Amino acid sequence: MEVTQTSLHGVLMIDPKVFGDSRGFFFESFNAKRFSELTGFIPPFVQDNHSRSVKGVLRGLHYQIKQAQGKLVRVCAGEVFDVAVDLRRSSPTFGRWEGVILSAENMRQLWIPPGFAHGFVVLSESAEFLYKTTDYWAPEFERCIRWDDPDIGIQWPIDFTPALSGKDAKGVAFSAAEMFP
Repeated sequence: MEVTQTSLHGVLMIDPKVFGDSRGFFFESFNAKRFSELTGFIPPFVQDNHSRSVKGVLRGLHYQIKQAQGKLVRVCAGEVFDVAVDLRRSSPTFGRWEGVILSAENMRQLWIPPGFAHGFVVLSESAEFLYKTTDYWAPEFERCIRWDDPDIGIQWPIDFTPALSGKDAKGVAFSAAEMFP
């Protein structure tokens, strides 16, 4: 496993060591001891989630204002453009975003600590998205920021209007969003 710091303070790109041959491949998607050796901490994962979406679906930008969730995300089928936005007012990267391609082919993972909004858009015909969280889903604390907010300025690699859930279509502006200290 190789860990690389992204441009956002605390967001890490994780490239697993993949063992492959003509029969297929194997890799550890998470190893607490190795993760701790490389990052200095072990996230206390309490929930695993799995979603499937078709091309053009955009989910996000989601976060929980209380019971904030750290997320270890990856794609096991297809390809997405995955985004994290720093909502921590005390962070040197507050208000900035990072976007990466996650796919079944590149097997990359992204560690997004608590205090970030998260979203992704499906670039392939469909995608299956897996993520571990450090706290439980709490709908009463869930918030959503508009995916196309001009103050954030995410450069989504799409040339179409994405398909949104009703909740995501009602996302608030970054300037009106509740933030973390």
